[in-house]
Amino acid sequence: MNDWTPIAKEYDPLKAGSIDGTDEEPHDRAILRAMLARYVPNKGVVGDPQLTLFVARLSQETTEEKLKEFFSRYGDIQRIRLVRDIITGFSKGYAFIEYKQENAIKKAYRDGKKLVIDQHEIFVDYELERMLKGWIPRRLGGGFGGKKESGQLRFGGRDRPFRKPINLPVYPINARAEGHLDKRHRSRSRERPQEWREKKTDFFQDRGIEGRRHDRSHNRHKQTEERHYKAERSREQERGEKPKRRKDNKRDRSRERDFNK
Repeated sequence: MNDWTPIAKEYDPLKAGSIDGTDEEPHDRAILRAMLARYVPNKGVVGDPQLTLFVARLSQETTEEKLKEFFSRYGDIQRIRLVRDIITGFSKGYAFIEYKQENAIKKAYRDGKKLVIDQHEIFVDYELERMLKGWIPRRLGGGFGGKKESGQLRFGGRDRPFRKPINLPVYPINARAEGHLDKRHRSRSRERPQEWREKKTDFFQDRGIEGRRHDRSHNRHKQTEERHYKAERSREQERGEKPKRRKDNKRDRSRERDFNK
């Protein structure tokens, strides 16, 4: 993690296709195509790559004159190359601007991002074709950025930097059998079930005491009712009266409900 950076120092198609640069297998065909590609930068391109700025997401109507008007505010421009289709001559939406001074390209890199030209919010970055080792262009499955709906997202650039990976402790599958787990972790795993068993035992013991108390009080109440009933019945027999039927509160309530219906 000490050498981790959000911007790639060397282009790797497999890492560029991962959100944090930790993938080990390609997840789309474009990454596989980029891994198998042998790309050589265009030797016909002239100019100093360290002073060249990459400008993308341009409008089809944006011309070299318009780019010079906007980017000359940052410093003196050596040359501008607007990339066009070789057959139709229409703009492909990106260009390269070479400055004369180093401080000029730094200002353009810092302040040129999200600049609006012809109702288009542009994107600027340093030239990567001749500066980044192992660079693979977008047409071969490489590049940076991309659109989410296309599914071909590439990370490690200014537009989509790598997200910092989350480091979690990794234990071997048979760590418990081999005894590689931390002693503190093992002691905690033993203590927690023991604590739960003790709490469970205390809980049921308390419930058992309360239940026995409730049973004893209920039995005493029943015995008292039984004694009162027998004494009342014996008095009625001495008087020669017909013994009354024992009341059943639940049955009486059900009869009352049926009568009310």
